[in-house]
Amino acid sequence: MINCSLLLIAALGTAAMPASAHVFVQSGTATVGGSYRAVLAVPHGCGASPTTKITVQIPEGMIAVKPMPKAGWLIETKKGPYAQTYDFMHGMKASEGIKQITWTGKLDNDFYDEFVFSAYLPASLKADAPLYLPTLQTCEDGSEDWAQIPAAGQDSHSLKSPAPAVRLAASSKDAMAQMAGMVHAGDLMIATPWTRATPPAAKVAGGYLTITNNGKSSDKLLGGSFTGGSRIEVHEMSVTDGVMRMRPLNDGLEIKPGATVKLEPGGYHLMLMDLKKPLTKGDKVKAQLQFEKAGKVDIDLDVNAVGASAPAGGGGHVH
Repeated sequence: MINCSLLLIAALGTAAMPASAHVFVQSGTATVGGSYRAVLAVPHGCGASPTTKITVQIPEGMIAVKPMPKAGWLIETKKGPYAQTYDFMHGMKASEGIKQITWTGKLDNDFYDEFVFSAYLPASLKADAPLYLPTLQTCEDGSEDWAQIPAAGQDSHSLKSPAPAVRLAASSKDAMAQMAGMVHAGDLMIATPWTRATPPAAKVAGGYLTITNNGKSSDKLLGGSFTGGSRIEVHEMSVTDGVMRMRPLNDGLEIKPGATVKLEPGGYHLMLMDLKKPLTKGDKVKAQLQFEKAGKVDIDLDVNAVGASAPAGGGGHVH
């Protein structure tokens, strides 16, 4: 489990902060696949009016939220169902939880204070994408509603009252996997996708990679699609009575829990069907694999030399 601190700093005008500042994430990132401690800092009131209530909306994807008790403040929460069921720690599932936290008390404009809660960020969340936490600051006289979310391509600094944004980062495990040419797809780890260059008249090509199932249930590789052809099929090559045979696995290739399955020349492999043009060494073939449970996974197959028996230079890439 990975712990990260998030400072959600609201600033409209104090001696230490510029008068034009808004609520924003000052430093740090939230790491997917782990828990974190969020600190919502309030350094001012509404103008000179004391703050009496702070209400934060919990975005979809933040689960298992728990606010920290705060001396002199009453805490209220609202619970509700999540849009989907998320994988939690130790194989547990989470389908509902806290969707809103409200702290009620009094904070004079001359003082600074912090409001803290913990949460868990499932590994299924997309890294390098923001989560927004709309925050309503209610005062004795007026309020500040930090709830504006920028449209696609819009700079949040152009908004009058932008919602604080938390940017997600891949876990160190995922980052290392991506650097090594691997990707997590649910409980699956896919590594070193590659293929071979083909003669000018070839209409099919083989594809190879390694799949590891880190989950507790089986999944199946069903096939897929690729740029420059019609489809990807999963095949098995075997030798029976001295005769080499190849057959399509119409029901898919099972990846059992805890197992690592290698798709390689002479065994299980992908078949890239109906090539529109030859594959050339040094190129990459963009493809999308289809799994029964993990769904669609985008990969790039490195094109190695004709007759290559193993990936060159560490294999292909995933994205």
